[in-house]
Amino acid sequence: MSIFKKLLGGNILYYPGCLTKFVAKDLEENYKKILTRIGIDFIQLKDLEFCCGSPVLNSGHKEEALLLAQKNFKVFRDHRISKIITSCPACFKTFSKDYPELLKEWDIEVEHITQTLANAIKQGKLKPNKLNITLTYHDPCHLGRHCGIYEEPREILKSIGAKIEEMRLNKEFSFCCGGGSGVKSNYPELSNAIAKERIDMAKETGAECLVTTCPMCFMHLKENSKDLKIKELSEVLEGSI
Repeated sequence: MSIFKKLLGGNILYYPGCLTKFVAKDLEENYKKILTRIGIDFIQLKDLEFCCGSPVLNSGHKEEALLLAQKNFKVFRDHRISKIITSCPACFKTFSKDYPELLKEWDIEVEHITQTLANAIKQGKLKPNKLNITLTYHDPCHLGRHCGIYEEPREILKSIGAKIEEMRLNKEFSFCCGGGSGVKSNYPELSNAIAKERIDMAKETGAECLVTTCPMCFMHLKENSKDLKIKELSEVLEGSI
């Protein structure tokens, strides 16, 4: 962090990501409540934010992604953002991995919300009540293989007393939910077949619920599950505090 930023400080931005912001609005509300509960003074920019550019970049349009990055950075800089907390794995990967390559001047700290919450639990700022529940956890591609975040979500779930039964494909070998990278939009039958195969893996564990931290994974798996509960992490955590 530059001396200038140290002297003037800066704002913490909670960035939910497009899917959460426009579709899974209840997840956004959950995370805002939890961040407030642990004492994080965050702001939101609402209509001033642009898409992070993940879909554009992943489809090969680097010039358009660069324009989005430049627009976002200007908005962040104008609002003195020094740190971004996001609950979207794709946004986290884009801000933490791609923006530093697209923008030489990028100097904003980026944290996935599972890192934020795991640290808050360790520091005693968040003390969930214990739940008697057996879960299995699905590692989102962007959060896991792309960014190496495997333990924090599990630490959060263990903090609520959950017993975690791992699927046979987990962590760096996790099976994709089938909903991302345009598969759901362009090949819906294949996308749904992948989701159902992942759900079968979850059922093999004997867990009563599958939990994930990605809005896309959550919505896609839930859409394809008939008899297994699918929860997003904030739903489980919010129910324990």
